[in-house]
Amino acid sequence: MIQKLTQILVVDGSEVSRTVVSRILSEEMTHASITTCGSAEEATRLLEEQRFDLITTALMLPDRDGLELSRHIRASRSHHYTPIVVVSGDADSRLLREGFAAGVTDYFDKALGYRAFAEFIQEFTQRNTGLVGRILYVEDSPSAAAHTRRLMEHHGLQVVHTATAEQAIDLLDDFAPAGPRSDVGFDIVITDFYLKGRLTGGDLLHAVRAKFHYSQQEMPVLVITSPENDQKQVEVFHAGANDFVTKPIVEEILVARIRSLLLIKQQFNALKRQNEEMRRLATTDSLTGVRNKRYLLDHGEQFVADRGRQPVSAMLLDLDNFKKINDNLGHITGDRVLEALGNLLIEHFSSEVTVVRFGGEEFALLLPRCPLREAHARAEELRRQVELCKPAGIPITISIGLASTQSNPDLNLTQLLCIADRALYNAKEHGRNRVCA
Repeated sequence: MIQKLTQILVVDGSEVSRTVVSRILSEEMTHASITTCGSAEEATRLLEEQRFDLITTALMLPDRDGLELSRHIRASRSHHYTPIVVVSGDADSRLLREGFAAGVTDYFDKALGYRAFAEFIQEFTQRNTGLVGRILYVEDSPSAAAHTRRLMEHHGLQVVHTATAEQAIDLLDDFAPAGPRSDVGFDIVITDFYLKGRLTGGDLLHAVRAKFHYSQQEMPVLVITSPENDQKQVEVFHAGANDFVTKPIVEEILVARIRSLLLIKQQFNALKRQNEEMRRLATTDSLTGVRNKRYLLDHGEQFVADRGRQPVSAMLLDLDNFKKINDNLGHITGDRVLEALGNLLIEHFSSEVTVVRFGGEEFALLLPRCPLREAHARAEELRRQVELCKPAGIPITISIGLASTQSNPDLNLTQLLCIADRALYNAKEHGRNRVCA
């Protein structure tokens, strides 16, 4: 997915400040488009012509006070919710007194330096992201649905509307992680508590938590309810809702609630990606890019025992005379050779083949649904490819030992690798640069 450019407007009376700020932001934020101007009048014109995701302004401008410009922006329809950062060297006391009323989101002390400003803006944009998300909206009143949907879409949200809880559950079922379209889903569910039909909004909320097992962070739910029923609001929270809004819906309140829930979802996604990356790094050999021995120990037995992968063939391959490369050309050159071999293995085999750096210059491969004859042909092809590789201009060869569960499906990982290891020993004994099974 292409990342949306963050449109930033920098308002400052000093041409030097504008130039420095623009250059630093462009360098530090690759997905930002920077527009600069030197006066409030020019800023007002630009704000009427295009949409910005963030506005920074000096406190003192040639034609108007920065707080006055902030009030003007807050009064506009197009930028009523746009974050505003005041940049000044002596603004603390005045901004504390007047900043909130003027609609200032945050401020930065110039005395910290321009580099610190770039870091500040990066962190600020992460905390104050625009309303970007996909909403599953459940409302059975056509007029209320049309008004609220139009309101959310005006703020840049994608909205999928259904009139019943049953339809919403079907959509969640289609887009669940195990479903046929797991690449598409929803960021938030917004549902009226009182719905016509067999299922209520409360039943939908129960399905989100109990049927689909979404946590409040993974799938935030905002419930729309009536203002006079305090007990029902308590029940909504007990059922797993993140928040609620009451009818009639106030735009500012709804937008604030959605922004808060989107931030929760974005933080969940970021943590999930971080955890996945940490797991990948923990099981990946940093030099060659293939899996490490820990991964083989954790997953190899299950791989070999899986009847759906039978027969499994194992390859143990070893770089011939690798010690001479290290001794004569140095370990850095040796590392480059290993890295090139790892890249070749990744490119040569599909993702269903487990490729592992077994230790030193030795690699192990597990090939699913691969009879021994086919494994032998694939090993020979790999051996020829390695001969042509010549990383860092160095000719290299490999010896390969093969084993398979074809004749004995009950072999475990250790037994299979022991047989492949004996075959590798035979390949070395008979002159290297060959395949033995």
